[in-house]
Formats: sequence, structure tokens, C-alpha cells
Amino acid sequence: MKNGKLRQLFLSTLFLSTFTFGGGYVIVTLLKKKFVDELHWIDEEEMLDLVAIAQSSPGAIAVNGAIVIGYKLAGFAGIICSVLGAVIPPFVILTLVSLCYQAFRDSFAVQALLSGMKSGVGAVIISVVYDMGSSVVKTKDPVRIGIMLLAFGANYFLHINVIYIILWVIGFGIFRTLLFHRNRREAA
Repeated sequence: MKNGKLRQLFLSTLFLSTFTFGGGYVIVTLLKKKFVDELHWIDEEEMLDLVAIAQSSPGAIAVNGAIVIGYKLAGFAGIICSVLGAVIPPFVILTLVSLCYQAFRDSFAVQALLSGMKSGVGAVIISVVYDMGSSVVKTKDPVRIGIMLLAFGANYFLHINVIYIILWVIGFGIFRTLLFHRNRREAA
């Protein structure tokens, strides 16, 4: 059973990585669709947590996402399978593109294709924001909703670097968790 899950994990991340264009934020919605909606291996709340971990870790979101999902589903072997699946396609594609760089750079058709793909990538990113934002709103937790709105406002309107926002939210999360556990101990 575990080998079947590892095979499916590898093939899923390989497929997603092969046919995803536009970077890590695009792959987030596809990871959710595959592992939450289709395979039901992870629930939506866990997916939000895993995406938050992947986004706040250094490195590419697609690889970080593969790491946390692989670990959650199958431990260290899951990490190896999912990372290989996520890394092989870009490696092969970039190798081929680098061999033909001059032809691609000067090709009107390739340039037009890339320009058209920008709209598609924008639509997928909007879909990710909507899916993740609606999941937070569904919790009806005013603190989570407030954090989401404050983080958006701080980045969009005040142009505060996302790193500072992530660090602030991590600190707030640690404080809130410690306070929750202290109150629980006092109540017991």
C-alpha cells in the first residue's frame, strides 16, 4: 500500500510540475485540487497550514510544498518521491530551453505565447487567493480573518515586505498559542 501511495505521490507531483506554468503560487491551487479535492489525502485546513509552512520557508514554493505534503503523507520517503517529482520536469525543460535559447529568444511565436500565458497565470493566482481567503472566512474566526485583512492591507497599501508580515504573524501565532495553553492550564 505504501509503495502505491509513494508512486501516486511521485506521479502527481511530476504531472503538476510538468504542466504548471507561472511559479509556486500557481501550483498551490493545483496541489489543493489534487491532494484535497481529488485524492482526499489532506483536508482543507491542513492544506492551508502546509501552504503557510511552504511559503514561509526559504526556497521555491513548489519544492517546499512538495516537501511538506510528501512528509505529511509518507514521511521521509514521501519527501524524496514528491521532491523528485517536482524537480525533474523543470530541470529537463530548462536544460532543453538552454540548448535552444537563441531560437526561443528571437521567436515571435514563443514571445506571443509567453505574453498570452501571463493572463492565465494571473487568473490562477486570483483563484488561489479566492480559495484560500474563502477557507479562512469559512472558519468564522475573527482573529484569522483580521490577520488575513491586515496582512493584505500591510502589503498592498503600505508596501510592507512580506517577510516582515510573515515574521509578525509567526510571533503573533506563538503568543496566541502560549496564551491559549496558559489559560487552559489555569482553568484545569
